[in-house]
Amino acid sequence: MEQDLKKAPDPIDRHVGHRVRVRRLLMGVSQEKLGDALAVTFQQIQKYEKGANRISASRLQQIAEMLGVPVGFFYEGAPRSENGHDEERGDAARAPSVDLFWTSQDLQLVRAFQRVNDPLLRRRVVSLVEAMGGGKDAVVEE
Repeated sequence: MEQDLKKAPDPIDRHVGHRVRVRRLLMGVSQEKLGDALAVTFQQIQKYEKGANRISASRLQQIAEMLGVPVGFFYEGAPRSENGHDEERGDAARAPSVDLFWTSQDLQLVRAFQRVNDPLLRRRVVSLVEAMGGGKDAVVEE
């Protein structure tokens, strides 16, 4: 048989790992620093972030505390389970995760935006970026 073939990571494990990566990068925490705080290697953090290794409940709690978010943060936007028991969540459950393909530039933009304290300026920046991206409702305030 084909028992030697590696099983693909579970989509939820991949999603949780990706959310760990995004939050870690937004916080400016290296894989090595997170690994040190959890008493694991940075390679283990890489495996968690790729979904190759599952994160235990206790370890996820430690990560959440280290990164300053509730555990539920890592499950936000997670793919639907294959058994269909969460159909009542509606269209939002079927929508792809909006942060699935974040790049380092995306994270750089978010970090810079987080430093803008003026609410009016923040709205203007959002409007500008939406207009540049071809958002149909984007209007840059003057």
